[in-house]
This record gives sequence, structure tokens and C-alpha cells, in this order.
Amino acid sequence: MTATELPEHARYSWGGDEFLFVEIDEAMSLEGFFVVGALAEEIRAAKIGGVTDICPTNNSLLLRYDPDVTAPRTLRSQVQELETRVRAGTSQTSTARVIEVPVWYEDPFTSEVGERFRSNHQTPDKSDLDFAAEVNGLADAQEFIERHHATPWMVTAVGFVAGLPFMYQMASRERQLEVPKYLSPRTDTPALTVGHGGCFSVVYSVRGAGGYQMFGIAAAPVFALDSALPDFQESPVLFRAGDIVKFTPIDEKQYGAIQTELEQNTFRYKRAEVEFDLARWTADPDAFNAHVLEALDGTTD
Repeated sequence: MTATELPEHARYSWGGDEFLFVEIDEAMSLEGFFVVGALAEEIRAAKIGGVTDICPTNNSLLLRYDPDVTAPRTLRSQVQELETRVRAGTSQTSTARVIEVPVWYEDPFTSEVGERFRSNHQTPDKSDLDFAAEVNGLADAQEFIERHHATPWMVTAVGFVAGLPFMYQMASRERQLEVPKYLSPRTDTPALTVGHGGCFSVVYSVRGAGGYQMFGIAAAPVFALDSALPDFQESPVLFRAGDIVKFTPIDEKQYGAIQTELEQNTFRYKRAEVEFDLARWTADPDAFNAHVLEALDGTTD
């Protein structure tokens, strides 16, 4: 596998009088994600006058600034200088948390909601999983599920609603799963739905509207305010950008056992730490993914 070649320069555009949008590339990639993270850190360190908020996301970042403090063209020039510096020396390694997320695929909760909203879907006569398998040229839903949980996913942004992680599949481009969103959004999506839109998987942190295809339900929360669960003592948000997620399929009995642990406040996510190296992953994704998952296998709950 070869590294993704990014455009030589980011695309800069304005959002009204107070926002500067910096897009590293139109296409999503781990290379672009690392540039975004490094650029955000450089901007924070530079303490540019008037910049009040820095919001990095999957492959771009948004700056909010006060034009009465820093002129727009001055701000753009300063950020462009930082971008040049970042591209010349961006670190492609990071310490990443690996977190196992148990998922009940083909669960009754998302299946019921999917049935209610078939008229919003491209294929009213097929389930979301059957449709996802079809558009990816796979034999059936089970093959899609296996492809979905066989490789790890990197969290590249958290937000839209509180605690919702956007995850990018750590697979070579030609093997990545891609699925379009519903033709028309649903007005209901169960909390903890494992969904997919475009190249991203998500875990819906709360119940609400949504347009991503629904594949299953995560067994434990990813956002929990005032929770006694050990995983939420430092923050009500489980994930942060740079985390690596391993989806693990479970059945109804295992799902029920986890619900009991949650009620007793004894559930803990299985996790480990690894040194993520983008160059090593790019050279051999399968081998590096195996290394990542071995680190998780060596831990206990």
C-alpha cells in the first residue's frame, strides 16, 4: 500500500466575518487526519491574537477569530506559515488508546426502527445490512458484519452531538466499507446505534434523528453524565480523537450480561495502549492491525 498523496496546500475559505475554514483534502485519509491534528497544536502554541476557538475534525479544521483583533488576511497568512511548517515535520506517530466496543449486530432495537422507516430508504425491501452488503459487492449481511468488525477503526472526530465518535476504517482504500446514508433522515434512532455513512462508522451517543445505515447496537454507553461507571470518572465522553476502536460481536445473552454489569456499575471497557505509527501502518495495514489487536488481547477487563 502506498501513502495517500495530499494536495500541496490546504484550501482556505471564510465563514462570515468570524470563521476561517482550513480543508487539508477533499478525501478522507489518516495522512490528512495527522496533518489536521498537528496544525491545530501549532495554532494553539502560536497563541495568535483574536483566535478564540480551534475545532479540528476528520480532515479539516475551523477557526473562530475576532476580526477586530486580527485582520482576516493576516490570520490566513499566519496559519499558512504554520501549515508549511507542519507539512515539513509532522510526526506520524502517537500513543493511542485501543478500546473494545461490544456490538449486538442485527439486534431487535435497530431492526424495529429500520422497519418503521423503510420508506426513507434506498431499498425498502431490504434491511440496512443487506443493502450495505450489496453496495460493497459482498455476498450477504453476515459477510458485511465480518468485514465491519475484522479491522480496527480510528476515531478521527468526536461531536455533532455530545460524545458521538466518527471512526475511519483502518484498511487499505480498496477494502474500506462505504455506504450511502438514507435517502431521507429518520426522526428516530436508538441510543448506541452503530451506524455508517460514507466512509465513517459512528456510535449514536443519544437517541435522536439520524440518516446513517444501522447495523447493530453497542452494549455500553459512550456518553454518560454523572455516571458511577469507572470509565466515566474523568470525563462524560468516552472517546477522543486518535483512539482506536475494535468492534466485537456479541449475542443477546452477552448483551444482557453487560446490561447487568451496567446496572451494578461494574462494567469496564477493555482497553490497551499502543504506539501508532502511520508509516508502518501504510506499509502493511494487515500486519500493523494485527499488532494493535494483539495489544488488546493481552489485557483483561
